[in-house]
Amino acid sequence: MIESLSSSRIPFMDRFGKNGPNGLGFHTTAEEVTKSIDLTGKTIVVTGANSGLGLETVRVLSLRGAKVIGMARTIEKANAIKPSANPEFLPIECDLSEPHSITKCANHLFNLGIRIDSIICNAGIMALPQLQQKYGVELQFLTNHIGHFMLVNLLMPLLTNEARVTVVSSSAHKVFSYHDGIQFGNFSGSNQYNPHKAYGHSKLANLLFSNELANRLEGSDQTANAVHPGVIRTNLLRNYNPLIKFGAVVADKLLFKNIHQGAATQIYASTHPDLKYISGKYFSNCNIEAPSRHGADQAMAKQLWEFSENIVNQISQGNYWED
Repeated sequence: MIESLSSSRIPFMDRFGKNGPNGLGFHTTAEEVTKSIDLTGKTIVVTGANSGLGLETVRVLSLRGAKVIGMARTIEKANAIKPSANPEFLPIECDLSEPHSITKCANHLFNLGIRIDSIICNAGIMALPQLQQKYGVELQFLTNHIGHFMLVNLLMPLLTNEARVTVVSSSAHKVFSYHDGIQFGNFSGSNQYNPHKAYGHSKLANLLFSNELANRLEGSDQTANAVHPGVIRTNLLRNYNPLIKFGAVVADKLLFKNIHQGAATQIYASTHPDLKYISGKYFSNCNIEAPSRHGADQAMAKQLWEFSENIVNQISQGNYWED
């Protein structure tokens, strides 16, 4: 499962039935989104590519002719993706919780002289039952946001003139968000840790990162957008208790997208010609949706960017972040 179980703020028919203005919606699959798109000659980076939405994203992009750079936490996991990809697939190790791994990954791509047409920031961890920290940073925030923040910034010089950055956020940025948004004094997660709020916190950070990146790309043809993939049953569900798992099985047909539907929005935002110059938006069910008030807070996004730079600088030197 890659999402919160609650999506009550989205009207019922918009979630489960009616398509949006572009004719796409809840049931649209990644193959349907790309059925008329030829991605031959395009190079697309996908993080968390070895399972779930990432693996389906690799499969469909490869089917449409793209060269996919599939990133996973270990090279063994990255190599395991090959059967789902075309012969141009490039596996790379990238542990988003380890600055050294991210830097090594970026340097490898620089050395290969690769130009990147799209980055899909798909990887993530969810609802860790107990507080886990690395370099003094709460692990969901570190992996889901800081790791992607660092990776994208390192890869910026490799982006083509019309490149797209797509950041996988979540409706959890609304449902599980803190009342005051980003916790600038609690990146360690030590203050009253809650698994779901910590996840929502990282997903709000994903959205704000995308928004501020879009602001910084103004004046160019490069774009950045965030997406909510939907409520999907993947192996991230393992951290939920048995009662919720049982409810997930019962409600499966009604509440949850399958993997083919779940990958649609991030592929749509990353490849569809209709979105060529669209930037700074939040997509759900392959259509633009309004984010939460915190998700639209430009001042908060700018402040988060500055804090994220400070965190990256600290942990890249092997130091621990202190709130």
